[in-house]
Amino acid sequence: MPYPECMHASLLAVEATRARRLKETMPRMSLAAKQQVLESFHPDYRAESFRPLAVGPNRGDRVPHELADLLEARSRIDPAMFDVTRIDYDTDVLILGGGGAGTAAALTAAEQGVRVLLATKLRWGDSNTIMAQGGIQAADKENDSPAQHYLDLVGGGGFVNIPELARALVTDAPAIIRWLEELGVMFDKEPDGTMRTVHGGGTSRRRMHSCRDYTGMEIMRVLRDEARNRGIQVLEFSPAVELLLDESGQCAGAILCDLETEEFFVVRARSTIIATGGMGRLHVQGFPTTNHYGATADGIVLAYRAGARLVFMDTVQYHPTGVAYPEQILGQLVTEKVRGLGAQLLNVEGEQFVNELETRDLVSAAIIRECTQRNRGVVTPTGMLGVWLDTPMIDIKRGPGTTARALPAMVRQYKRYGIDITSEPILVYPTQHYQNGGILINERAETSIPGLYVAGEASGGVHGRNRLMGNSLLDILVFGRRAGQTAARAALQTRLGALTLRHVEQYHHALAATGSLNGLIAPMILPDYTSPASKIRRQGGIPIG
Repeated sequence: MPYPECMHASLLAVEATRARRLKETMPRMSLAAKQQVLESFHPDYRAESFRPLAVGPNRGDRVPHELADLLEARSRIDPAMFDVTRIDYDTDVLILGGGGAGTAAALTAAEQGVRVLLATKLRWGDSNTIMAQGGIQAADKENDSPAQHYLDLVGGGGFVNIPELARALVTDAPAIIRWLEELGVMFDKEPDGTMRTVHGGGTSRRRMHSCRDYTGMEIMRVLRDEARNRGIQVLEFSPAVELLLDESGQCAGAILCDLETEEFFVVRARSTIIATGGMGRLHVQGFPTTNHYGATADGIVLAYRAGARLVFMDTVQYHPTGVAYPEQILGQLVTEKVRGLGAQLLNVEGEQFVNELETRDLVSAAIIRECTQRNRGVVTPTGMLGVWLDTPMIDIKRGPGTTARALPAMVRQYKRYGIDITSEPILVYPTQHYQNGGILINERAETSIPGLYVAGEASGGVHGRNRLMGNSLLDILVFGRRAGQTAARAALQTRLGALTLRHVEQYHHALAATGSLNGLIAPMILPDYTSPASKIRRQGGIPIG
């Protein structure tokens, strides 16, 4: 599928300005200019897209309507009718979620000598981890340090990151890289054996370690193989639909649903770890998403009903470079590594409008400004808007063959549609990518509920209001391992009382008393793309068809 004729004039403009642009560097914005662009164009600042929660620990806090709908929905379980005395599985540590965070937690918990059960909604490994392309950050070079990594992290996060969590992330990072390499992850290396690292947006050092452009897949492959070798018990196609507490209020396991038979199972556990990922499939404000089909905020819903506090749920990360054309892959991720290797962002006239290595929130806002206020976006035959990412610059700057070596998956993906990214630019637009906030944890991955731990995207506070590239793969492993270790040690000391769903009953009553109980059922489990109301072909909340 070569580019249609209506886009040819803009393609010629890109080629005409390329020689000049190779000698130019777009200046970074000042803090004041950055804030002005964010407040005017970033979706997080659209007040009409949020509403305050009516009940629960975050009562009065604003969250996206799409999440509020789930937090004000009824449970799939009738707490008055469900028999929690029939125990189907009894374990020490129950892990909900089979992505990178859950599997890292399982490996670490098992090392403590406890019984581990991992339950996952889809297949083991179906997660955002396996879709991560660009890389994982760690300050392990001579010109870098965890302190420098920390400064980049909190600067990118708007200086509101929880310090203890940020410190844990950067200090564990070098050891995480060593652990992965010992397990067998094949990182990109120079001929002399040193790690090959590149820049990500908002970083002051080249600390991005990668495995071509399928870093997450390589990490997930190795972690899953290791867990299989160690005989960790796994239940696939078995999402959690409710948490269980005991009479003293500590978490005591979960109710799972077998997606094939639609039977419910009770798992009693001395420690429970939520590693269920984010909420990309809620399509906040109508944006497409890079996320896998299981990213429906299930862990957030369950933990909130049980009384866990949330943080930063009013901020969502929109990755600047989601695919805008061809529409068969609309919203899919174009890794930030492409910009790190030298590709520039250009408007319809072939001109730069933002430094491509600014933070993700700012680049997304700048693209939306270019396409809406300035009317300098490229229009596709179906009315989609986007800007060019000038991928041919990578080989020009770094030598022929660089793109094919560094981005083989992306080269193949576009070739299916007749587009050669080594000689033609690609069209991109922001896409929902990451949940900046989540369930509040401390540096040991503990929540406010005894016996309940959280790791990965379901947790909040590490990244503040904006995550930098490569820190999510690091996050799932740092806090996956910390959660596994803390949960296992606690399980050895825990004694459980009788199981109860009283918290669900009380939550229903609170919703009814405030008139906020809606007709929905949550957790969502899987997104519904059959309803007319689920149309997502929009641009930043603007319907286009």
